[in-house]
Amino acid sequence: MNSLIIKNLSKTYENDTQALANVSLEINNGMFGLLGPNGAGKSTLMRTIAALQEPSSGSISFNGIDIVQNPRYIRENIGYLPQEFGVYPKISAYRLLDHLAVLKGIVDKKERHDQILYLLQQTNLLPHKDKAVHSFSGGMRQRFGIAQALLGNPKIIIVDEPTAGLDPEERNRFNNLLSEIGENIIVLLSTHIVEDVRDLCTNMAIISNGKLILEGQPNEAIASLKDKIWMKAINKSELEEYQANMTIISSNLNSGKLNIHVFSEQQPDLGFSLIAPDLSDVYFRVLAQNQFKI
Repeated sequence: MNSLIIKNLSKTYENDTQALANVSLEINNGMFGLLGPNGAGKSTLMRTIAALQEPSSGSISFNGIDIVQNPRYIRENIGYLPQEFGVYPKISAYRLLDHLAVLKGIVDKKERHDQILYLLQQTNLLPHKDKAVHSFSGGMRQRFGIAQALLGNPKIIIVDEPTAGLDPEERNRFNNLLSEIGENIIVLLSTHIVEDVRDLCTNMAIISNGKLILEGQPNEAIASLKDKIWMKAINKSELEEYQANMTIISSNLNSGKLNIHVFSEQQPDLGFSLIAPDLSDVYFRVLAQNQFKI
């Protein structure tokens, strides 16, 4: 069982921007979702875990090893798929993976060959092994990113906003691949897409303005809102009036009407219907609470 323990982690950049503030988490094997809006601090946390930058304070240990003091240990055991990654032009998927495997220290040629073919098969890219990676579709490129992240049999994988921009079919294919990988190692999924965490992760955290504002199991977080989420279709012109009198956590357009979701212990008025909450309601509820405190 792999274990990642983060204690009181903070990061302030030279321009005095505090990207992380006293974050503590414990993550074990399986899929762990890190949710938050753009600019929340998710990528800063990912880069710090991957030893690409040092924290201002706090500690990170992986399998009992302090990786702030021993960054080489995490680098030897991690696979990282950043939000955006470049590729060499006109180099095939196989050749690029072979090059990256050498950089990761896999010096035995047969071992590299066998591992590359296995990973291309696992990511459904084997028929495209001789094609240039820069010609791949977005979904194929993301799956290639997972293949390179898995070189060297890492014990922890970090994926940063992996399904942003993918069409629904590619998103499902990619998520199925992540779920399969997460059975035996830690897969840390950083995203602002609530559905990805709901579909994949047994544990999650929500981060906003660099602060950890919720941690737990998605199902338990959803259950905490049972009988407290109400919905009503209103005219867009009525929104300000409702915002002044109720705790609106989200709104979305549907057939020209605005569906608002309200958090309330009791029915806000006769026009509201009680609905079953989902993870989106949890997400917007805790974000609204955090913004109110600020």
